[in-house]
Amino acid sequence: MRIAVLSGKGGTGKTLVSVNLACAAERAVYADCDVEEPDGHLFFKPESVRHAPVTVLVPEIKAGMCTGCRKCTEVCAWHALACVKNNILVFEEMCHSCGGCVLFCPEKALTERKKEIGTISEGLSGSVSFLSGTLNAGESSGVPVIKALAEKLPEEGTVVIDCPPGSACTVMESIRTADFCLLVAEPTLFGMHNLETVYELVIRFKKKCGVVINKDIHGRNPVRTFCRKHRIPLLASIPFDSALGNLNAEGRIAVRENEQYRVLFRHLLAAIESEAEK
Repeated sequence: MRIAVLSGKGGTGKTLVSVNLACAAERAVYADCDVEEPDGHLFFKPESVRHAPVTVLVPEIKAGMCTGCRKCTEVCAWHALACVKNNILVFEEMCHSCGGCVLFCPEKALTERKKEIGTISEGLSGSVSFLSGTLNAGESSGVPVIKALAEKLPEEGTVVIDCPPGSACTVMESIRTADFCLLVAEPTLFGMHNLETVYELVIRFKKKCGVVINKDIHGRNPVRTFCRKHRIPLLASIPFDSALGNLNAEGRIAVRENEQYRVLFRHLLAAIESEAEK
């Protein structure tokens, strides 16, 4: 089963939940899809790490063949091509690698070359197989890196996908093949609004989902009210606990060091599996 862990903003506890959830399973694959700021490696400290480049295709002009007809600039919806004094200029950072310009060029004056935009890392941490993507600085979209990560995910077994924060294109790509979406929220009014954002996204993708409250405290809780209103399963509550905060700040995994949290995350994993089967 593929479990995608989401949050409406950074700092909510998405990676905390993802890392511990993967460790709560006997064997699991952890995939860090937050390619702009991956931090799962700080907790897992994987061994035998292998790196592989991620490339995309970008257009390249064949010298002397372009007639300046501007057909390629008309086709490009992303304005990655411009014609100046009958010379075609390519703005690689705006290119979405659709290949339309090459396809529609009447003179066949365009070809494509590979451009490296990021890296995929693979390693092991105990019984957890570790996968992580990193987008090179200055690149506009992490979607190709996330697609490359998705191709390495196994079809069977427990897979925990640590999604980027928010609800942008990278999040949509991260949850595309997920069987269940776990939404992490903080017990505040602001946390409720962030939860609403990602909840609307998973509903549009017709994904089964549930909520876990991080840094939960006693008293009035807007997130619980939101879950009751929309009939969203509230699967777990992680207490506002300085001991857990210290473990997290030191890059240690609570499930591996604390029996209370080992039990909590195993119960959470069981609750997710039960909801996914409904």
